[in-house]
Amino acid sequence: MMFMRLAYLIGYGVEIEKSPVNSASLSMLPWPKPATWPLIPPDSSAEVMEKEKMILQSKSREKLFNIYRKPLPLEPSLLLREANRRRAFLSVGNLSELYDSADGSGLDADADSKLSPNRSASNFMARTMSGPAMSETSLPVDRPMRLSEIHVAAEHDLKQTISDPDFMTSLSSVEEFEKRYMELTKGAADNYHRSWWKRHGVVLDGEIAALFFKHGNYDLAVKSYEKVCALYSAEGWEELLADVLPDLAECQKILNDEAGYLASCVKLLSLDSTLFSSKERQAFQSEVVRLAHSEMKHLVPLDVSSLITFAGNAGPPLELCDGDPGTLSVAVWSGFPDDITLESLSLRLSASSSTDEGIKAIKSSDSHVLKPGRNTISFDIPPQKPGSYVLGALTGHIGKLSFRSHGFSQDGPVETDEFMSFEKPTRPVLKVRKPRALVDITPAVSSALLMNELQWIGLIVKPIDYSLKGGILHIDAGAELKIEESQMIEIENYRGDMDHASSANSSTEAGKVEKIPILNGKIKLPDWASDVTTLVWFPVRAIDDTIARGESPASPQKQSIVDGMRMIALKLEFGVFHNQVFERTIAVHFTNPFHVSTRVVDKCNDGTLLLQVILRSEVKATLHVKDVQLDLQSGFEHLGKGDGRPASSLFPLVIAPSSRAGILFIIRLSGTKDLDEVENTDSMLNIKYGISGERTTGAHSPVPVQPGDSEELLFKIALRLKRPVLDPCLAVGFLPFSTDCLRVGQLVNMRWRVERLKSPEDASISGDEILYQVDANPQNWMVAGRKCGHVSLSNEQGSRMEITVTCIPLVSGYLQPGRAPPSVRPPSGP
Repeated sequence: MMFMRLAYLIGYGVEIEKSPVNSASLSMLPWPKPATWPLIPPDSSAEVMEKEKMILQSKSREKLFNIYRKPLPLEPSLLLREANRRRAFLSVGNLSELYDSADGSGLDADADSKLSPNRSASNFMARTMSGPAMSETSLPVDRPMRLSEIHVAAEHDLKQTISDPDFMTSLSSVEEFEKRYMELTKGAADNYHRSWWKRHGVVLDGEIAALFFKHGNYDLAVKSYEKVCALYSAEGWEELLADVLPDLAECQKILNDEAGYLASCVKLLSLDSTLFSSKERQAFQSEVVRLAHSEMKHLVPLDVSSLITFAGNAGPPLELCDGDPGTLSVAVWSGFPDDITLESLSLRLSASSSTDEGIKAIKSSDSHVLKPGRNTISFDIPPQKPGSYVLGALTGHIGKLSFRSHGFSQDGPVETDEFMSFEKPTRPVLKVRKPRALVDITPAVSSALLMNELQWIGLIVKPIDYSLKGGILHIDAGAELKIEESQMIEIENYRGDMDHASSANSSTEAGKVEKIPILNGKIKLPDWASDVTTLVWFPVRAIDDTIARGESPASPQKQSIVDGMRMIALKLEFGVFHNQVFERTIAVHFTNPFHVSTRVVDKCNDGTLLLQVILRSEVKATLHVKDVQLDLQSGFEHLGKGDGRPASSLFPLVIAPSSRAGILFIIRLSGTKDLDEVENTDSMLNIKYGISGERTTGAHSPVPVQPGDSEELLFKIALRLKRPVLDPCLAVGFLPFSTDCLRVGQLVNMRWRVERLKSPEDASISGDEILYQVDANPQNWMVAGRKCGHVSLSNEQGSRMEITVTCIPLVSGYLQPGRAPPSVRPPSGP
């Protein structure tokens, strides 16, 4: 600094690149204060003119973007005062030479403004008019020396006092001075770096960079400027950074370093807006936009974390269900002075429970125009995994340039609308719930419906804290089930016991019913049904081409509930983008209206039989039997009118749910020789009936397909009648056990006695072979011998024989109908 002070004394200061550091250092270093300032040597007018010319031609270097920085106060004004301090009396005409910088004296332009009102020009005039005055050395008072004269006088005096020729050479010209100044500054910077006072070394690197920049060594200047800017930025010295960073940007622009120049422009925009004028900041932005839309050789991502910041909106986080998309609003703050267009914008989210960056970027394909200050941008979020998510990074494109921001803004007080923090936020902006049931679909009825008739099937659609707006219900009927799409389906408001309280507060009208079409098995739910439990009715017909068969003691039927089951596959697509899917397969039971069984109430030797047909209701509805007709098979015929009607006409016959009714027919055996025809043909019972039931309960009156369709239904069922044995020849009886107690796993003999009741009519038959077969429940009994065989029986009336079979009981207990002992019967088949 003392070497630079000498440069100012001899007039080289105007050629030195001024920086905040050397200006501040010089301002703290006092001028020399000799008792008497050196006088101007004789015959030095040429030198004075040269110094005057140097002062007048000196001007500050224009910086990039036409940045105007008010120069820091340097020392020529103080030098002028110090050199003339011994002159007690000043003339009025010379007052302007001391305080007016327009004449080349080097005074500050605001020197007059710094004078207090009490120290005005009139005060100085009063002092100069006080009469002759003498200095302390009794020298005559001359006019004040000008700055150029002070430089010439100081240079001549230094040449007489300096004995070192090398040092004298460094003061001979500006070039030699800068050479020596570079050597001293480099040496001091190296010493600071070696002594681990690196910050002091970096500051001196800035002085070196200024000389490199002045002489066109831009690549070396960039290296030093980058160190200085990094230090000022890390320390938060934005005012110093605002003075040095434009020089770095200018060097980068000259070197065609597009990436570095772009980063410097962004950094200039990120500084405090009060450090630059609006016009200068607009120039920074125009350079960024120009480069972003130009053909850059090397496109590198640009970090704009300090310029574009973002944060989630205030309030609770956005909550989504698993598999749901959504729209997330993010507040984005722009530090650009004007509007700027972003061609694309992407947002990354990070799971709060994970340390990695997170999921794929959420892209907003539309271009956005960011205005200065706060902007609100909405992002369409695809379905995410369950969990909590925080903001990760903001990326996008300005023209062809990609940028990235990690600057997380946080809402501060009301008066400070923007506040930036580089710490990762912890408040989640998105919460995705774990998978849960969003809707439930159950059948409205659990009892059986009519087979082969068009019936209403009800589905209870219950949303569970989720809107079904725009939902589409797909109904896929299974095998042997047909949906009648010619009929309109019905949707009504469902009021169950559990939903009554919530439905009472709903705006949906109670009992509202709407008819909508069904196309290709698809039903679009109305908007009013999106938040309430509804009941969907659609008509189906279960198809069964087989003929129902009745039951008789001779031909028992084993019925299974699976025989009447039909499956319906349901699929409900709902959600904003129909991304939620609910699938369920329900079973619907269909049945015939009657279970029919027959038995012979009485029989006569002449072949007359009283046949009782028992009708049992299979549905939860009231059946009205209007007429019954029995078409008999071969070997039987009706007595009386012979029209197949029952003996008594008590129609209509009302049968309540789960009740029975009996109908008597008087028939007789008819003569026929073809017994196979009698055994293999069926009688047909035709029942005309009607039904009264509610569709909410089960079976009900069929849906009319055409207007005016009759409500009278016809049910046909096949009955197989067997000719009774009117004159038996044999009798079979079970003999009691030989012991009172049977044990599980112990062999026991079971015996049956066969006795001939009468002799054969054909006397030519000498003997009769009897075939037998043993029936035993394999879960209760195990047969230890032969299960079938044949025995001989004499033709004489009263002859007897026994059949013995060895068995083992497998379970303990009493002999109930389900655990009856094995029985002997004739073998099945011819």
